[in-house]
Amino acid sequence: MSRKTILAGLIGAGIQQSKTPAMHEAEGASQGLGYVYRLIDLDVLKLGNEHLEELLVAAQRTGFTGLNITFPAKQAIIALLDELSPEARGIGAVNTVVLKDGKRVGHNTDCLGFAEGFRRGLEGAARERVVQMGAGGAGSAVAHALLLEGVKQLTVFDVEPQRAQALVDNLNAHFPGAPASVGSDLASAVGQAQGIVNTTPMGMAKLPGTPVPAELLRPELWVAEIVYFPLETQLLRDARALGCRTLDGGTMAVFQAVKAFELFSDLPADAQRMTEHFKRMI
Repeated sequence: MSRKTILAGLIGAGIQQSKTPAMHEAEGASQGLGYVYRLIDLDVLKLGNEHLEELLVAAQRTGFTGLNITFPAKQAIIALLDELSPEARGIGAVNTVVLKDGKRVGHNTDCLGFAEGFRRGLEGAARERVVQMGAGGAGSAVAHALLLEGVKQLTVFDVEPQRAQALVDNLNAHFPGAPASVGSDLASAVGQAQGIVNTTPMGMAKLPGTPVPAELLRPELWVAEIVYFPLETQLLRDARALGCRTLDGGTMAVFQAVKAFELFSDLPADAQRMTEHFKRMI
């Protein structure tokens, strides 16, 4: 009896340091699967979001089971899909596409991934006022997760104000009491907040820096990241130097991968085993 085989891939820009392929392949091997996971790096291929359709067609023609989607394509991919899961539709972003029976079905596992990390890494953290940097695809998922986890007031900042407004409108349509607003004065918002979450790509190896100037931080804040390569970004380094509670992007990376593995394979993943494998790689 031949073993089940999975062919998956990650579409994104600047993803050469991603640990996702190794996590998927190791879990597949542990379950006796023939599991191959490829990087489809838009930077390496010198392609942009305008080429997503041809990449999807190529993946379907060559027998891919599914694709993970990361920056900058989590929202651009939506118009090219046949169906969306309820989570992906509500969030307005897709990070996982299952290719089956000629259809492209979009899912979002980022929301679950961040929520799991938040519960594990920042238990008991104050949630009255939180500042979120970024309103892109990952930011949409994280914002939903924050409100689901009990954040009362979420202030969103983005380099594109209209994108921040679109996310805020989406959140206020899904959560009672209009808990989200667009930020205009970062210093003031951080000064009133208990926590900060960075959902922008700033801090990645290819985009060094920090979205929040170090002088705005104070020891009472908790600070969370979704970037995990590197695991310690400049923002986390600045926050830890002050004694802030911090959460790196590792747990989100693992738990979004756990769910994506399950969507691709139709088998339950061992979250603890995938966590341990991730830690060995870092």
